[in-house]
Formats: sequence, C-alpha cells, structure tokens
Amino acid sequence: MGVRVLAAADKFKGTLTAQQVCAAIGHACWDLGLDCTEMPMADGGEGTLDILGGANKHTWVTGPLGDPVLAHWRFSRGTAVIEMARASGLTVVGGAEKNDALAASTQGTGELIDTALDLGAKKIIVCLGGSATTDGGYGAIRAISGPARLKAIDFVVACDVETPFLDAARVFAPQKGATPAQVALLSGRLERLAQSYKSEHGVDVTTLVHAGAAGGLAGGLAALGARLVPGFEVVAEETGFDEAIESHDIVVTGEGRLDDTSFDGKVVGSVVEWAESVGTPVITIAGSVDESMSADARERAHAHSTSEMFTREMSMREPMRCVEEAAREALKNFA
Repeated sequence: MGVRVLAAADKFKGTLTAQQVCAAIGHACWDLGLDCTEMPMADGGEGTLDILGGANKHTWVTGPLGDPVLAHWRFSRGTAVIEMARASGLTVVGGAEKNDALAASTQGTGELIDTALDLGAKKIIVCLGGSATTDGGYGAIRAISGPARLKAIDFVVACDVETPFLDAARVFAPQKGATPAQVALLSGRLERLAQSYKSEHGVDVTTLVHAGAAGGLAGGLAALGARLVPGFEVVAEETGFDEAIESHDIVVTGEGRLDDTSFDGKVVGSVVEWAESVGTPVITIAGSVDESMSADARERAHAHSTSEMFTREMSMREPMRCVEEAAREALKNFA
C-alpha cells in the first residue's frame, strides 16, 4: 500500500470552500501517485452545515430584524444540524452597516430548533458563528415552545470561540455595527440575562467557557441544557476524523490566513494538535501567513504560503491551482 494522505482543510474564506481546497490537495496527490482521502473540515462557524452533509430542509423563520428569512438546515436520521448564521446571521441583514445591533434577535434560530423538535429530533447540533446578534439567546429561547423537550435529547452547540458570556458585547458587537454606547447597553443586558438564567434555569452562564459565542446564544442555549463543545470536536466526531488521522501516513490541512489565532480552536490548530498527539506528520497550506507569527508556530504547522510561493495577486486570482501546486511541492518528498 502506498503513502496515504488525509486532506483535512478549512475554507479559504472568500475564495475557496473547504471541499475545493481538499479537492486541490487530492489532485496534487493523484499527480504524485499518492492515495488521498478528502475530508473537508470546519470549526463550528459558517460553512459547518455543508461539511456535515449540507441542507435538505428549508424553513421560513423570523430574520434578525424581523423580516422573513428562508433558512436552510438539515434533518436526517433523527439528527438536526442548524447553522445559526442561516437564520440569524450578519449576512442575512446585509452586513454591519445595515444591521441594528440592539434589535437583532436570534428568534429565527429558536424557531428552527422548535421545528426540529416537532419533527422528532433525537439530536440537535447548533453551529455558531457569523451572527448579527448580541441578545444572549433571549430571542431563541422565547421561540422554543416546550423547552423542557430539549432535556430528552442530545443537544449540542458547536462553538467557534471561547469568549465568556459577559464579554460577548465588548468583543463582538462592534463587528456587528454597535457603537460604544450600544456596546455598554448590550453588556448591561447580558448581565441581567445571566442573572435571569441563573434564577430561572439554575445555570450560571458566566462560568461557562464558550458561552459568549454568537453574541451569547451559546449561553442562552446552555441554560436550556445544551452542551457547549468546541466546533472542531463536533465536526471531528461527526466525520470520523479521529479514526482517519490514525489510519493515514500524513495529514494536509489549510486555511486562507494562518496566524496565531489559528491555534485558538480553529481547524488548522486543531488538526496540528491532533496530528501531534498521534504522531502523524502534518503540512499546512495557507493563502498567506501573518508576518508577526512566531517562527516556532509556523514550523509547528509546517506552513506553506501560496502568496509567498507565487504572488498574492495570483493566489487570489487562481487559488485552486496555487493550492494544488503548493501541495504538490510540499508532498513531493513523500511520493
């Protein structure tokens, strides 16, 4: 049996999907005579639904600012996968400049959860990231009829950040169009919600890692009994990544921009850590590498930058060809 390569990459945001990145790596392996398994990955944020099988349901729900939104989600074999950005995302309202940071609500996400429960879901995975909201999950909770039903199922929230609940407004609301004065108002609202969740549900969301994800939606759902899990771990479990990395000789991962935050629960850092734990060599293909990134971190990821190998212009204009060429160069010693 020849060398077995596992292509486990994230999207190159704005240029390539995770599937396209893995396909480019696969093409390079084919040219070199290497076996390749393509396993696109995500960290629980936008794009995770596509990695977990893609949408097969389309439901009209209430958008972040009250307008109807046709949200795409998945329901198969008793498991629902809901990407909150499809119902309550910043892209739904047209970006930060068109958002109302104080009014934006997670109601639509709650409506999808409610629909999944009505269909008899035994497991619900809610993927966070890309939200327009900082409502602490209040809108979603109000939209779920009979929330006690969630206690009887496996309720998982895939989180893409570790931000505490009370820090959600300060850290993320400005990206959603909030002014400094609005950030202060939103922070006060989150404090009151945390007290409410503790008194009504017996859950102190201020102590939970990840609770501030998606403007505090993670904390609100945790108050109803959800397990908050790093998004990469959720994807790894659902795709069988842990078994795959042990059965391959080398893993190639990647993302659009590699920097120090890549090791904060994102795909590349998680793949590198997993590979190190089982002794599998790893290669990272990135569109660009942050100049301030430490040499040790870059070496740890065994990073190759398409912008450095070619030019930034070419890597943006022909990203798939550049990723393929970079992978071919990085893997040629394994052929």
